[in-house]
Amino acid sequence: MVHVQDMATLAGSLAGLAGAGGAMSIALARRPRGCLAGGHALITDRFDDPLPAVLRLGLGGMTVRVVPGPHGELFLGPGAPRPGRTLRRLVLAPLFTRAQSSAGRLWPDQRTPFQLAVEFAGPNRDTESLLRAYRMLDQQLRDHAPLLSHCAGGEMTPGVVTVTVTGIVDARDLLAAQPVRYAFADGTLDDLDSRSAPAELAPVLSEPWTHRFGWDGREPIAAEERHLLHALVRAAHQDGRTVRISGLPDGAKRARAAVWSELLAAGVDVIADTDLHGLARFLRSSGQAERAASRTRFSTVTEG
Repeated sequence: MVHVQDMATLAGSLAGLAGAGGAMSIALARRPRGCLAGGHALITDRFDDPLPAVLRLGLGGMTVRVVPGPHGELFLGPGAPRPGRTLRRLVLAPLFTRAQSSAGRLWPDQRTPFQLAVEFAGPNRDTESLLRAYRMLDQQLRDHAPLLSHCAGGEMTPGVVTVTVTGIVDARDLLAAQPVRYAFADGTLDDLDSRSAPAELAPVLSEPWTHRFGWDGREPIAAEERHLLHALVRAAHQDGRTVRISGLPDGAKRARAAVWSELLAAGVDVIADTDLHGLARFLRSSGQAERAASRTRFSTVTEG
């Protein structure tokens, strides 16, 4: 069962943390912008320091690829580990510092958890290396437990940030075995109604668009594909999940906007793309960003 928790309550519990985090506060945005809960950044190699751009644009989540180091530390990938480019230094520390110094919000109007998806990649993919890397991530997350969505006793409680992981062999068994966990499995639409991956284990269903659909936005979408999209999203929501669609086809801006519009019309909660600026502009100008945010599952604010 999923709890819906008022962000004000969460903010109150973080009041004591704000003083400690204030000294470490970082000005990550020159002009504060509203939160786009329906926008998600897919981070590519061209971003040496991705978080400031994501927060400045107001995108409500990001997917980062990490490479386990020889001692379990996680480096931003997918290339070889580079000194200083760790997940902790470039993503976790500044993300949680911002939340601590802002009364438990990343943006003043944040209403849903920021979705941080951690994808394990790289050459060190033997089971022991991945397990060691996950244990490192788990410890780093527990250091910031009050800010995180967590699951205890089969009940999920949302926080300022929800962390999902993918790319680890047997990740679901590993996560399910934790009595209290601060990370979740990144599911797929194949997990609908799955007993092995219930909503409290895999709250977000994420798939590349091209995994099931062939439409590229250049012509009107086929009725069959539109029907399938709407049916899948409806089923996911009935199952208590959030839907994130990524891997959109490359094409002209008009074609990409057509796909984005179709996703929003179908009720897709989160659109993930490598075109961060284009996606943010589209969501702000379309007038549909707020509607997408209001549909996002596991809201941290009770509607008044």
